[in-house]
Amino acid sequence: MTVTAAEFAVLEARVGLLADRADITGLIDRYLLSLDTVPAEGGHFDDAWARGLFTEDIRITTPIGDHEGIAGLAESEQATFAKFERTQHIGTNYMIALDGDRATVRWNALMTHVHLATTQQARGAEPGGHFDVGGTFTGEVVRTGQGWRFRRLTVQAVWTTGQGPLVLTPKAEATMRGLAGA
Repeated sequence: MTVTAAEFAVLEARVGLLADRADITGLIDRYLLSLDTVPAEGGHFDDAWARGLFTEDIRITTPIGDHEGIAGLAESEQATFAKFERTQHIGTNYMIALDGDRATVRWNALMTHVHLATTQQARGAEPGGHFDVGGTFTGEVVRTGQGWRFRRLTVQAVWTTGQGPLVLTPKAEATMRGLAGA
């Protein structure tokens, strides 16, 4: 069977779309996995971690606070995850809408946060207690010279179980109150 130039062009475009979707899915998976493995392996979120996932002008909106720009992002993540012994983030139902060198993304996530032994002790509870969040991530990714990176990322909590960390940001307190009243 002979493929015409037009048929080849269509096939080439389709393969390009599939490759972009695979690369963006990989970006999402690397991000989620890094949230669990970097601290668990005794590491720290650093500039290389941030630049491997985000653009310079990243804007992140979460139930605990917002962050703009790559400067200070690693430190912010380190402070957030230092409140837990370990975490597990599971993403599913990736929706990717490609538009050239940018795409919008959305996925669901289940996020489990195991409390520090000191948190459980302060509460008079047994070790191993956890705080679970079901939520959605939405955002924008862009193609850069180093591959796809997040430019915007919004995390929304849909439900929670268990108690949050001992110390909550004002935004986290408002989020928890809003979910309790829902």
